[in-house]
Amino acid sequence: MDRFLVKGAVGSLKRRMEQEQTGGGPAGLAEEEGNSKKNPRRAAPGNGVDSADLTWGRIRAEGLHCDYTILFGKAEADEIFQELEKEVEYFTGALARVQVFGKWHSVPRKQATYGDTGLTYTFSGLTLSPKPWIPILERVRDRVSLVTGQTFNFVLINRYKDGQDHIGEHRDDERELAPGSPIASVSFGACRDFVFRHKDSRGKHPSRRLEVVRLQLAHGSLLMMNHPTNTHWYHSLPVRKKVLAPRVNLTFRKILPTTKRTTLLTASASVGSFALHS
Repeated sequence: MDRFLVKGAVGSLKRRMEQEQTGGGPAGLAEEEGNSKKNPRRAAPGNGVDSADLTWGRIRAEGLHCDYTILFGKAEADEIFQELEKEVEYFTGALARVQVFGKWHSVPRKQATYGDTGLTYTFSGLTLSPKPWIPILERVRDRVSLVTGQTFNFVLINRYKDGQDHIGEHRDDERELAPGSPIASVSFGACRDFVFRHKDSRGKHPSRRLEVVRLQLAHGSLLMMNHPTNTHWYHSLPVRKKVLAPRVNLTFRKILPTTKRTTLLTASASVGSFALHS
């Protein structure tokens, strides 16, 4: 993993994470960029991590552009986790199933979506309208926006009851996403392995052999998946049978409203038609 980290100021993100995550296990990142990535504003005082003091790890490979930090100290992360467990309403029935190669299967985790009014999001054969924001999700969203300068209007929540729950290799490249926008992944609960695999390195006979990138996403952490990561790399959360505790992951996204999405698709179709007939 270390070879994918851009070396920066002397220090240790791992040491910082261990200080914040008492009993949370190793985080898998051994170096930091230090404070070279400054944040524009300071968070309000509290038991969390001050945005001006965040240390960031930069994960880089061909087409892979991610940034990682501990966004919430342990006490605040514990509080948020408990609130999420009480307040989030997960899908049931038909919405708790997923379509794979034309067949429907039960999702090996719980899912929910929240966001702005008027949005829709399609994945795995399902078109969903998010539930209205609730205070605990707005709290996390606003902290992410504060330290990154990015805005988000939608969140997909995945709850893994233990290491048996998982998600297979996929890319978050749905057409509803605003072009070039990042995805902010915030984790609470059990530390789980997170795996990136380049699109050219998949399958039994890959066209190229690029090394897999493995991270461990700690309690209270933020992983920013910046463009063009989701164009070139698949990611997954594999089964880890020894993990007995639950994990809740929030992926904040910027979704195009239906009107803008239609305009973009129409413009793209017009350009394609012009190219075909010119």
